[in-house]
Amino acid sequence: MQGAFIATMGIVISKILGIIYVIPFYSIVGEQGGALYGYAYNIYSIFLSLSTAGIPLAISKIISEYNTLHYFDAKERTFKIAKRYLSLVGIICFLVLFIFAPQIAYLIIGDISGGNSYQDIIFVIRIISFSILIVPILSVYRGYLQGHRYMEPTSISQVLEQIIRVSIIIVGSFVSVKIFNLPLKYAVGFALFGATFGSLCSYLYLRVKVKNNKKDLKVGCLDEEEINLTNKDIIIKILFYAFPFVFGDVLKSLYNSVDTFLLIRTLVNGLNFDVNVAESVMSVISTWGNKLNMIVIAIGTGFMVSLIPNLTVSMVKNDWEDVKEKITTTLSILLFVTIPMVVGLSYLAYPVWNVFYGLSEYGPKMFMVSVFISLSTVLLSLTTTTLLTLKKFKFLFIDLVIGLIVNAICDVPLVYLCDYLGLFPGYGAVFSTILGNMVSVIMVLVYLKKTIKLEFRKPLSVLCRTVLGVIVMVTVLSLVKLIVPIPKIGRVSSFFVVILYTIIGGIVYLIYSFKLGLVRDSFGSDVVKKFTDKLRRRK
Repeated sequence: MQGAFIATMGIVISKILGIIYVIPFYSIVGEQGGALYGYAYNIYSIFLSLSTAGIPLAISKIISEYNTLHYFDAKERTFKIAKRYLSLVGIICFLVLFIFAPQIAYLIIGDISGGNSYQDIIFVIRIISFSILIVPILSVYRGYLQGHRYMEPTSISQVLEQIIRVSIIIVGSFVSVKIFNLPLKYAVGFALFGATFGSLCSYLYLRVKVKNNKKDLKVGCLDEEEINLTNKDIIIKILFYAFPFVFGDVLKSLYNSVDTFLLIRTLVNGLNFDVNVAESVMSVISTWGNKLNMIVIAIGTGFMVSLIPNLTVSMVKNDWEDVKEKITTTLSILLFVTIPMVVGLSYLAYPVWNVFYGLSEYGPKMFMVSVFISLSTVLLSLTTTTLLTLKKFKFLFIDLVIGLIVNAICDVPLVYLCDYLGLFPGYGAVFSTILGNMVSVIMVLVYLKKTIKLEFRKPLSVLCRTVLGVIVMVTVLSLVKLIVPIPKIGRVSSFFVVILYTIIGGIVYLIYSFKLGLVRDSFGSDVVKKFTDKLRRRK
């Protein structure tokens, strides 16, 4: 519990820093800078997934396993092998990204001019590519320490990395634009360089920690049973643990990159949008709106972290009724919590956007719809995590590939369809992402129903009552709107309106949920009883 608390706190602090820094960064680089940042970061995410996804978990599991079995030599060889091969993978990914940056930039922007230039995109892609030289080896050190249950250093390293990264983003971009009046690409370049320098400092910190705790980490002597463990065995084991996560993360990164390659060209060449408008729309999906979506996604991530060990325990006991109960309960809780959050953020899109970014013509208009991507992403994370835990790797791969294909195929047609129907064309890219996610989610749920006889009576009941509760909440907020209008400008007034509406909406939704037994059915009667008993004692 102590280790889990420390690890969770590291993630929470990092996420908070990751959300807060966008306020000053947006005021410095604006929507065009956000689009340029998103171009580089989305491509970088694909290569980052190839070189690091699942590595900390794989190394942690292997180190923990060998340490428990007193395979001390194999444990240290695992660490050395992982460092050697991941360094090689990092160098290869760096070279591919750096050398082929012009080709990648052309795929993104083509011959379009007027906004971020072809050369600007090449520049920022090459800047961010240097981070891939460090992050893989950093992930090995984190996994090594976590395998020894040294949670504090890895959590501190995450926070340290984020603090340094955010500091460089804010200071570097401010100095380059506001003081030296350099072109926008240098501000974005400094921001992207923050990822490299933050990773480097985090790596050096962990390296010192490993060196200082060398005696504790390398305790023990060669066990005779280790003789049969070859380097090949260790490499296969690392790949076996890491590959499903690598594949899953790469496909998720490709999900985010579909719009990077298709949306700008469609809006500019197909619908004659001004390139600056197209990039403003793109910046919401890739950067600014995506940061706000993390508010919802972070909560879903917390549930995923809790679900994995719980499902594993039930599987080890071969208690499949408990497995099904835990899946349906987690799904019910996610629906109960995230749906009102997403609808609330959509309803308050203008004041929420004003609080973080200030006045924007297209930002809140796009965020009002793009926030629903976070709901589909949370559900997709639940289903993919479930498949990974149940070791249904083959179906997981098929499922994610189909969802990606649906997203890619529907992206351009839905942009045109929205334009034809009189809707803002940028919504089409959002709808295609949600559609791709939900196709994957539904496929998994159908698969689980067939394979483990998963029942959906409880989640469907919670879904119907949650939707009704959200309708009640929005109706009340609409009445409040007659008295306290929602401002479209002004950060201070927007902040207080967001707080007021959140409190009123939250109270209405909770009262409704308790009255209709929605809380009881989502969290279980035991949890509700403990909560109400505590309230009575305090009174």
